[in-house]
Amino acid sequence: MERAILVTVRLDSEKEAWRLEDIACEMEELSATSKAEVVDNIICLRDKPTANLFIGRGKAQEIGLLCQELDAGTVIFSHDLSGTQQRNLEELIERKVIDRTQLILDIFARHARTPEGKTQVELAQLQYLLPRLVGKGIMLSRLGGGIGTRGPGEQKLEVDRRRIRKRIAKLERDLKHFCLHRQTLRKKREENAMPTVALVGYTNAGKSTLLNALTSAGQTVSDSLFTTLDPLYKNLRLPGGENIVISDTVGFLNNLPHHLIEAFKATLEEVAQADLLIHVIDVSSPILAEYKKAVFTVLKELQAEDKPMLTVLNKIDLLEDDTLLNHLKEDFIQPVAISAKLKKNLDSLLEKIQGHFSDRMVDLEMIISPKRMDLVDLFYRQGRVRDIQYQDNGIKIKANLPKIIYQKLMYTNEIKIIN
Repeated sequence: MERAILVTVRLDSEKEAWRLEDIACEMEELSATSKAEVVDNIICLRDKPTANLFIGRGKAQEIGLLCQELDAGTVIFSHDLSGTQQRNLEELIERKVIDRTQLILDIFARHARTPEGKTQVELAQLQYLLPRLVGKGIMLSRLGGGIGTRGPGEQKLEVDRRRIRKRIAKLERDLKHFCLHRQTLRKKREENAMPTVALVGYTNAGKSTLLNALTSAGQTVSDSLFTTLDPLYKNLRLPGGENIVISDTVGFLNNLPHHLIEAFKATLEEVAQADLLIHVIDVSSPILAEYKKAVFTVLKELQAEDKPMLTVLNKIDLLEDDTLLNHLKEDFIQPVAISAKLKKNLDSLLEKIQGHFSDRMVDLEMIISPKRMDLVDLFYRQGRVRDIQYQDNGIKIKANLPKIIYQKLMYTNEIKIIN
């Protein structure tokens, strides 16, 4: 485990709602997720960053001495650094220096499991690296291993701009193929009248735990940031009988770097395409208002801020009394308070989801040809069959079905709709 010193900087030009202490705390969480042992967290207040070091030379020298005293091999900055600033800091401090984006990329690299996830991480890493090659030449091996240097795909650090651009082009082509595959799956769901629901929320809000509770998905959960990186889709049958697809993907983060959103846009587009968003909020967090704002900032970037949404107040089991919960309920429109971990109040959530899709369903009574047993199977899969009778003239069925299926049945000669 690397011993690291955090440098949390607040500039006068930044008009954030987040307190400096909260930013420092989140940086510690990110570092812990990346398996770094934080030995100190230095707070810096500056009017503006310097061009060569981001912070003042005196403060940088102080950090260098502190690294020697605490035997820290890595310095992590809360802001993104330019290539020049990073090189100058490393030369002055004589330690490896990484910034917030590198830290996030390292976590992504640890958690990517699927070919698509690994491709997206490598693309983001190379896009980050490319403009920082200036002044380093083509030999980058002095960076060594550890946080900020780990990742899937091509492992050689001795690459030049031409090879990186060539690799980026290849990764972008691969992502297009993944995107086409997802579009094919999405089209199939649309043909089968399968509504889609996407879980969104700040990282570590409990989205994966909720998906497991609703579908027995077996998704890995952990009390750390960005446990889920690769998207996961599961079928869920609602109380009214309709089948939907519910998906979980990467959690959001305050000031998530734009190019990371771009790299993961192919995955995150599932959020924009969903029929309903479920915004999962950790009610035990003291800064949930800031988390909510950060989530809507990312949704706006994805052009999904106006999608239909249900608000879920999760982790109510961590609250000591209901006073805070009752107060929070006033800040949201008809929220559902649950504990995904204890599977508490999930019935209320399912009813809310069912209510959203109720206008997509219709009650039908019909007689179908005995030759169309495939339709019987479809009705059981996509709706709720209330009664079925096998008669001489056909199969009489009473069912609650999606309207899109009903519209298709109207033009089928082997079906007689009674009402």
